[in-house]
Amino acid sequence: MGEWHKTGCVLCAQNCGLEIFVEDGRMVKVKPDKDNPRSQGYACRKGLNVIYHQYPADRLTSPLKKVNGEFIEISWDQAMTEIAGKLKTTVDQHGPRSFAYLGASAQGGHMEAGYGVSLMKALGSQNLYTSGGQEFCGSWWVQGRMFGKQYLLAGPDDHHTEMLIAWGWNGMQSHQMPRAPIVLKEISKDPNRILVSVDPRKSETAAIADIHLAIRPGCDTLLVKAMIAIIVVEGWENTDYINTHVEGWNVIRPWFTEFDARSAITVCELDYDAVHLLCRLMTTRVWSFHPDLGIYMGRHSTLNSYLLNVLGAVCGIFGKRGGNSIPGLVMPLGYHADERDPKVWKTAVTGLPPAAAGSFPCSVLPEEILTDHPDRIRAVIVSVCNPMRSWPDSQALEKAFTSLDLMVVHDIVMSETARLADYVLPCRTFYESWDGTFFPWTCPEIYFQLRRPIVSPPEKCLESSQIFTLLADKMGLIPEIPENVMTAAHADRMTFGAALMEWIGAHPEYLSSMIFILGKTLGEAWDSAAKGALWGMMMTAPKDFRKNAARQGFATGFDMGDRIFQAMIDNPQGLWVGKLDEENNLALLKTPSGKIELVIPELADLAQTLCAESEVCDLILPPEFPLILNAGRHRSTNMNTQMRNPKWIKGKRGCTIAVNPKEAEKLGLADGDQARVTTEAGTAVGELEVADDVREGMVLIPHGFGLNYNGEINGINVNHLTKNTNRDPIGTPIHRFVPCRLEAIR
Repeated sequence: MGEWHKTGCVLCAQNCGLEIFVEDGRMVKVKPDKDNPRSQGYACRKGLNVIYHQYPADRLTSPLKKVNGEFIEISWDQAMTEIAGKLKTTVDQHGPRSFAYLGASAQGGHMEAGYGVSLMKALGSQNLYTSGGQEFCGSWWVQGRMFGKQYLLAGPDDHHTEMLIAWGWNGMQSHQMPRAPIVLKEISKDPNRILVSVDPRKSETAAIADIHLAIRPGCDTLLVKAMIAIIVVEGWENTDYINTHVEGWNVIRPWFTEFDARSAITVCELDYDAVHLLCRLMTTRVWSFHPDLGIYMGRHSTLNSYLLNVLGAVCGIFGKRGGNSIPGLVMPLGYHADERDPKVWKTAVTGLPPAAAGSFPCSVLPEEILTDHPDRIRAVIVSVCNPMRSWPDSQALEKAFTSLDLMVVHDIVMSETARLADYVLPCRTFYESWDGTFFPWTCPEIYFQLRRPIVSPPEKCLESSQIFTLLADKMGLIPEIPENVMTAAHADRMTFGAALMEWIGAHPEYLSSMIFILGKTLGEAWDSAAKGALWGMMMTAPKDFRKNAARQGFATGFDMGDRIFQAMIDNPQGLWVGKLDEENNLALLKTPSGKIELVIPELADLAQTLCAESEVCDLILPPEFPLILNAGRHRSTNMNTQMRNPKWIKGKRGCTIAVNPKEAEKLGLADGDQARVTTEAGTAVGELEVADDVREGMVLIPHGFGLNYNGEINGINVNHLTKNTNRDPIGTPIHRFVPCRLEAIR
């Protein structure tokens, strides 16, 4: 007899609720979970095919070591002994800058991040590289300057907004908010609400929008500056809001008073009256905006985020019901790392800051390895991510990884990155583990789902959190734990807590090792270091979280954290664990002034001088690359690198080179023909898709393909076509504006 288990999707940041039927120890059916309070019975086709993620043909089941170019099986003890020795030797000889942790990027589980970061810090390093550093460096850096912390990610109150602006975001395909297709359709059909799409192509979201601004690719910053200028000239600023909540508007306002908005909008290839109307709507309605990779990975990435936030502040939408609110957090996605603090590192070679909540830009990693700089990176641990297929410039990354002194990969499969490693360590999947994520996508409620194992792992597979704990222990980073504390870990939680606190009270110097202590005590007792760390997190939750939990109905007291933890166990479908003070949202700001701070000196010159004339020149493409590649198209048929078996899309067209009919006609190409795309970085051949919704002059290729599955390469690895040096000054790669050419294959 089989059984249905409540759990969640692990394939994207929405983590929609799922029910999975397990029979004879194997997952066999999937359906949406109607009891999940966040997804409410919604799940997309990716989540409904998650069995393909659970059962890949290239599953790892034993620790592996590369010997003479071939992998051989070894024991866990041998793997940990050798890795610990080599890592210690590297750091001892070359200093802490020689080590980097690449991880904290999984869409399905964040507990390994705490362990990976703790190991990194225990070794004295700050070299963190995450997928946040792939996409969000400019955006999160701006949030840090304007809101006070890089992890304060103000998002749209989509349930109460009167107008939602999807800027560079195709939520009908890429989600990025709970139940995105349903919410977008509801707004579109509501006569009292307005859906706006700012997108070069008529995307699936643009197709249902009330207003579609089909902006010229790469002109987003110019358009935002023009919109602010229109609002200033018309006298439409929200003066009361600015006086109460905004600092520095008087300093930057002159940037817009003499700006030629009409010329700018002409360069954007838009109608001035349509833009003027949208500006009026922005100043007469409560609106919110949802940016995505079209902004974050487009031209002027950081400046895009900056001026969009200035526009929101001038209109008074931040912290307002129906506007963009700062969400509540169970745990921040990273930590604030302000490079103006002399204790915060910059990259040794490229000199860039850890802009994405502690993460350095992924684009600079090859340069930080392939150098003779004494502080170059020489050893890396890659945990539960696949940079070779998800970070820019695969060629540069491969050269960098193969030059390292030590490379260790934790994964569930023999990924393209794992193939380059010295050691590959087999992980449990997210359906064989206790884990959860901390994505802050709801407001004012705060959501969390503690997923539990629903199937058993292969005998030698461990959580990444357990692997980090074993390595820390082997390196002598965990103090000797008294026997009574180890024994108490097998008793009830409060008994363990009392024994632990008595010991730590006498040895406060061990506090920095607490996560590894929990991994070795509760982790061994519960067979889950991740679960042990989560309990510790709840027991030591900060005051703000406890206030939010009390507002949600959890009684205060010394055992409040333990009761929240038990509620997580008792509600496998997930639950609301807290609620913000909705009427005082901007109290969450952490700036010195307590207000939204608009002056960012590093961006002042570029923001002030940006104009139609300069952009006309800068937008000219080189003659050898007359088209613009959008490298990383979001579709319902592509899935990062987490479902490797191409059968999951059941014969649908997954990886294509999409172009406008006019581009195909110029080359005498038809839908389904083979075509070649060439960029500065490389060349790729694939199937042509001719589509009316693609803007003329653009080429679209999805990400997540080019995977080696059962010895066959499926689709194009789009990162083979991206150059890691084609990046914003803060480090975000410009994947939405890659000059290219298209050729027929004769």
